[in-house]
Amino acid sequence: MRLKNSLLVLLITVVLFSCDKKRVFDEYKSVGSAWHKDSIVSFDLPQLDSTKRYNMFINIRDNDNYKYNNLFLIVSLELPNGYTKIDTLEYEMAEPDGTLLGNGFTDIKESKLFYKDNVRFRSTYKVNIKQAVRETGKVPGVTELDGITEVGLRIEKIE
Repeated sequence: MRLKNSLLVLLITVVLFSCDKKRVFDEYKSVGSAWHKDSIVSFDLPQLDSTKRYNMFINIRDNDNYKYNNLFLIVSLELPNGYTKIDTLEYEMAEPDGTLLGNGFTDIKESKLFYKDNVRFRSTYKVNIKQAVRETGKVPGVTELDGITEVGLRIEKIE
């Protein structure tokens, strides 16, 4: 009995003190069962220490309904001075056989996708993310992107 109690206390201690020390911002927003091409996922960033540098990541939660190998995103970073930096990004989301990449034990996978590195924030910023997936040979974008359930943004401090 004493051994069980000791193991339980050890487990609780490990869980409480194994927090993510790099994370300064980590938020997800649901897009439902499909991400509409006109839907923009926005994140208002908190005021961060302007003397430090950060790495930024886009987090995607998807499931087996995602039928594409790649994911195309248009990401804009709105600066306080009114200037906006826009990037068109492409990420590999599946193996050639269709097996989803990412972490997870069920049909839901989570992918941490690199966005920007060595960023210094001098004020508050806003990040907007929009999907821009197109089928091969077709000009219009995919109207409803099935399988993407949540879009997140993560900021980690560089140590």
